[in-house]
Amino acid sequence: MSDAAETATAPVLELSGPRATIRLNRPKHLNRLQAEDLGDLVKLFDRIEADRAIRVLVLTGTGRAFSAGYDLNSVAERATSAREEQSAGSAFEVVVNRLEDLGVPTICRLNGGVYGGATDLALACDFRIGVDTSEMFMPAARLGLHYYKSGIARYVSRLGADNAKKLFLTAQKISAPEMLRIGYLTAMVPLESLDEEVDRLATILAGNAPVAMAGMKRAINEIAHGKLDEAAADQRHRESMRGAEIKEGIKAFAEKRAPKF
Repeated sequence: MSDAAETATAPVLELSGPRATIRLNRPKHLNRLQAEDLGDLVKLFDRIEADRAIRVLVLTGTGRAFSAGYDLNSVAERATSAREEQSAGSAFEVVVNRLEDLGVPTICRLNGGVYGGATDLALACDFRIGVDTSEMFMPAARLGLHYYKSGIARYVSRLGADNAKKLFLTAQKISAPEMLRIGYLTAMVPLESLDEEVDRLATILAGNAPVAMAGMKRAINEIAHGKLDEAAADQRHRESMRGAEIKEGIKAFAEKRAPKF
C-alpha cells in the first residue's frame, strides 16, 4: 500500500463517468468513522443525489477492512449528553438512514471485514459485493449497547428475524460464506475478482432508467419497513407510463439497442 493510502483523511469522493465512489480512508484504524466524518458523508450523499450525471454510488474502504464502525469513544461521549438522550437519533443513525434513502442505486464494495455500526452502513446499500475473506460481527450485546431501532429494523427487513437475533444477541463473528448464506452479501468473490464484479453490476445499474429505478427503490424500501406510501407509488407508476424514459425504453427495445436514458 502506498504512503498516500496510509494517510488518514475524511471520506474521499471519486467520480468516473456515471459512477461516484466514496472511499472510507482511515486504513490504520480499519476505517473507523470519526464524529467529523459523519457530516462529511451526508454532504457527499447530498452532492451525489443533486448531480443528475451520477447514476450509481459505490461505497468502499481503503486497506484490508471496509470499516470498524463508529468510534466507540464518541459513542460514550454522546451517551453522557442529556440532549443526545432525547434526540430523534444519533448522528450515525442519520447517516445510515440517509444512505438507505439515496435516490441512486448503491453498491457496497466490501474489500474486507465489516464490524459494528459499519455492518448497518453496508446493509443500507442496495447491494453488497464482498471478498471471500470478509467477516462481520455486531458487538452491541457484548458492549451493553441497545442498538438504535432503525438499524434493528433494517437487519430484520433485510436478513429476517432469526438472523438478526443471531447477529445481535450472540455478538459472534461470521465468515463470508455465512454472510452470503444469510443474504448479507449479494455476491462473494475472490479479491482478484472484486473490481470486475463491482464494475459489472455498476455498469448494469448506470445503464437503467434512473427515475424508474429511484421510484422502485423507494417503494421496495418502504414495503420492507411496512410503511409504503401507496398514493405516491401509484402516482410514480402513472407518471412513468407517459414519461420520457418509457418512450426511450420501448424505442430502444424495438430497435434492438441499448437504451440511452
